[in-house]
Amino acid sequence: MMLEIITAEFRLEGCYSLKDKRKRLSGLRHRFGKATNIAVCESGFHDVHDQSEWTFVVVGSSQDIVDKTYAVIEDRLENGVDAMLVGIEREAL
Repeated sequence: MMLEIITAEFRLEGCYSLKDKRKRLSGLRHRFGKATNIAVCESGFHDVHDQSEWTFVVVGSSQDIVDKTYAVIEDRLENGVDAMLVGIEREAL
C-alpha cells in the first residue's frame, strides 16, 4: 500500500471575503472528495481572504496508481481552480 500527501498553496487575487474564498475553491472538495482513494481538506490560512492551503492524502495499491492520481490532481489544481497555484509539495509516507 502506497500513501502520499500533497499540499498545495493558492493565492486568490481580488478575494475580499471568506465567503468568496470558499466559493472559488469549493470545487476541490466536490471533485476529489468523492474519490475512494483521496482525502481532501483545507489545511491552512483558514481566516485569510486571499490565501489558501489544501492537503490531499492519496492511497493506492501501487506507486503507478498514486502517480496517476497525483497527475490528475496537479492538472486540476493548475487549470481548473479560480486561484493561482503558488506551490505544491509531494511527500511519500
